[in-house]
Amino acid sequence: MTAVRGTSVDIPTQDGVADAYLTHPDDSSPHPAVLLYMDAFGLRPHLKKMADRLARAGYTVLAPNVFYRHGRAPLVELPDVIDPVRRPEIFERIGPIMNSLTPDLAMRDADAYLRWLTACPLTTDGPVGITGYCMGARLAVRTAGTYPERVAAVAGFHGGRLATDSPDSPHLLADRITAELYFGHADQDPSLPPEQINRLDEALTAAGVRHHSEIYPGAHHGFTQADTAAYDSTADKRHWTALLALLHRAL
Repeated sequence: MTAVRGTSVDIPTQDGVADAYLTHPDDSSPHPAVLLYMDAFGLRPHLKKMADRLARAGYTVLAPNVFYRHGRAPLVELPDVIDPVRRPEIFERIGPIMNSLTPDLAMRDADAYLRWLTACPLTTDGPVGITGYCMGARLAVRTAGTYPERVAAVAGFHGGRLATDSPDSPHLLADRITAELYFGHADQDPSLPPEQINRLDEALTAAGVRHHSEIYPGAHHGFTQADTAAYDSTADKRHWTALLALLHRAL
């Protein structure tokens, strides 16, 4: 098993400093870069473990706290396992923070994350891969559409609101995307109903974007997150297989 080294880093942005977790194979060599976009529960031990797993596969991984404008992670105290009982209470605090991250702000930050990875001596030259979870899937698609020349691959898992009726819906950036995309959708996810899945696929197909979209049977929103009650080990294993295959092809 490849040894990895993880550390906390600070990313200068136009609006301050974003705290982040950086992890990479412990061999002092440059590796392809991956940007990992968090879910709404934020940068926490579980996400760092996910980043470490990607690093063991041969990547230099940056997982930023995208809510840095409200403080360093963790912003909200979380239980060991986030269950349906605690979820409403947690979202009372997280919801306003999440809603304050507008597309413009998020993409201003994405530029900073991508520039930092480009300058990092632990990354190879070339575009990056991105993986995003829940709200992170939206950020991943937006980043690919906003900075197409810098992104080679995007994976989104149990993403929400990817193809809404809003004038700033992520799917409307399809004609700017040059990366290869993969989506693993939960089949019981109210944040991405079938009509949005179809709208997303239609927009990507019309734009000629290389993409593959799959429904994970029986999976709920959040199925990759082992510190939540939504975790599904079968769906999670499938997610890792698809993600690593995408990154291997594209980077």
